Order: sequence, then C-alpha cells, then structure tokens
Amino acid sequence: MDFAPNGTRLGLGDTMTRKRYADILEVIAERGPNAFYTGPIAETMINAVQEANGIMTLDDLKNYSVIIRNISQIDYRGFRITSTTSPSSGIVAMNVLKVLGTYDDFFTPGNVNLSTYRMGEAIRFGYGERTKLGDPLFVEGMDKYQDDMLKQSTINEIRGKISDFCTQNVSAYDPDGIESLETPGTSHIATADHSGMAISIITTINLLFGSQLMVPETGIIMNNEMNDFSIPGSSNAFGYIPSPANYVRPGKRPLSSSTPAIVTHPNGTLFFITGSAGGSRIITATIQNIIHAVDEGLSAAEALARPRLHDQLVPNQVYFEYSYDNKTVDFMKTHGHNVTWIAPGRSSTAQAIRMLPNGTFDSAGEPRQLNSGGFAV
Repeated sequence: MDFAPNGTRLGLGDTMTRKRYADILEVIAERGPNAFYTGPIAETMINAVQEANGIMTLDDLKNYSVIIRNISQIDYRGFRITSTTSPSSGIVAMNVLKVLGTYDDFFTPGNVNLSTYRMGEAIRFGYGERTKLGDPLFVEGMDKYQDDMLKQSTINEIRGKISDFCTQNVSAYDPDGIESLETPGTSHIATADHSGMAISIITTINLLFGSQLMVPETGIIMNNEMNDFSIPGSSNAFGYIPSPANYVRPGKRPLSSSTPAIVTHPNGTLFFITGSAGGSRIITATIQNIIHAVDEGLSAAEALARPRLHDQLVPNQVYFEYSYDNKTVDFMKTHGHNVTWIAPGRSSTAQAIRMLPNGTFDSAGEPRQLNSGGFAV
C-alpha cells in the first residue's frame, strides 16, 4: 500500500505517503503512549511478529517502560554541552570533546591539519572507552566507569597518550581487543522554541527497514534492535571479541550510537543543538558539528556542509568524504593513518539549530540528504 499504492512499486522521484502510519501517530498523540503499548495497535503488532515466527508477546509490550537516566555534561570553550549516558553514546562524545578542550589554537586557520589529527586521535581513544559500555542496570560499576570517563585525571591521561607525531596500533586505544559494532538505520530531529526549550531526539529501527516486517494494519515497521547486542563466542569480521558489557539479557537495553547534544551558554541560554543518524558515525558527526559551531563559529548550514571524517578504531581505517582537503588527508597519511575515501552519502546525516544573539534561529538540515531542511517559524 505504501510502496506500491497502485500495484506497481514506486520509483525514483515518486512521492510516497504513509497514510496508515500517519493515522496511528494521530491516535497516539490523542490517547497517549498506552494506545501503542496496549489495545488494538499492540495486538496488530504482536500478531504480525508471531506470524513471522517471532516470540514477542502482549505482556512484553505492556511491561515496557521508559528509563530516565543521568545526563553527561562538560564545559567546553566557555559553553556547556549536555548529552546522554550509556547505553547510548553521548558520554563518548563528551569524553572526546573534553580531551580536545585541552588544546589551544584548536582549528585556527594555521592549525587545521594538526587539529584534525588530534581530533582523530581523541576519537580513537573515545571508541576504545566505548567498548566497555553497557546498560547500567545490568553491568556492575557502569555508573562509576562513566564518571571516570569525564574525570580530569582520565582526560589528562588520554591527552598524555596522544602523540603529535604518529598514530598508534589499535591495541593502544583498545587493549582488550573488543569489537566496535556498526549500527546503521536512524533518524534525528532538532527543534527549539522561543522560550529556549530545546530538543535533540534520535530514533531508530536499527538496520535499514529494521527487521523488514511491516504491520499490515498500521504501517509500523518493526525494528531489529537485538542486532545491537554483542554475541558471546562470536568475533566480528575483524577478529575482535564481543563485549561482555553488551551481551543480551532479558529486559536489557543494547548499546547504541545515539548521541544527541545541546550546547548552552554559561547562563543556560541555548546556543546550538545537533545530532545525527548514521549508526556508529553518529558520534563522530556530532563531535565535528559541535567543533564547527563552537571552535570555528560556523552557521548551522556551514557546519553541516563541511566534509566529515570517521574513525571508529575497528576497522583500523579513517574515512574521509571526497571533498575533504587533500593536504589534511596527506597529513593524516604521513602520521600513519590508513585512509579510505568515501562518498558523502555513505557517512552520516545530521541536523542543527543555532540560536543567534538576537534570539532568532539559524537552522539547517543535512545537505547530504535530499529533501532535508531546517525551518524557523
């Protein structure tokens, strides 16, 4: 119905409308979340899952609850940045940015190459820290581990390990050889109002089209979020072992790359909102967009248009979008990095809002994503 409304599959340039899904969203907006987790909508989901040999039950939906967790927060260049904690990955971005905040002349015009290299190294250490993250309700000591990630002693230790002359073996960043999962299939929205209320929200069904199961009555696409868990006894394609902190358990939330971020002035007023889709590339995209806004003073559109790099430590590659400056990429090569060029569409898709001093909004949508946009009303 959605993808072949007249019996013929939609093609490039055709417009798709998801009317059933829109109707369900209206029902949830009017009746609240219980309309989703119980009643007819829930029954259609469970029927579809069980007909596809799934094991989810109505009780599973009914017993689901939202967990309100602690935030991660740092001071950076005179601003305050707020993001999430495990089992999402905002804490990783905060760790990386806090390390980078120790450098002077960061991304000044004459220091772009070295700043890019230092950013890449801090990111590699950040992804090394991420390998031990998991659901705090199931992993003993997780709250302390995350607190330690932002302690100044940890930041100083990481800064001391970064060499300005050459990158290091993966084992220097991830001594335990734990896998770094690739997790695509996500959407991000940033929004704010005149009062300064700001929201950065990331939603996901994990892989593209999730479990590839759509509920016929509602148009809801079921996720395959279980794929975000590590599998005991199964190394990934690069020979790295799974993370015990992310093993599947009943009721446990898997580790996610979700990294929404809000940047405020010291007095609490809004400065910048960002976030991204793109699986494991969400973290690096968010870090770079914050740097573009804070360190380089770029507008929302300028920040999103800048070419991005990505390095998640495993595989041992740093990926550069085609339009990245060749001199900077050559600098990374001479410092020992394994470089791979990628098309912009293969990286990440971000959105951003910047609040100007006069209180107006500067908003932009991902230029890599057709029909994405930012609007101020």
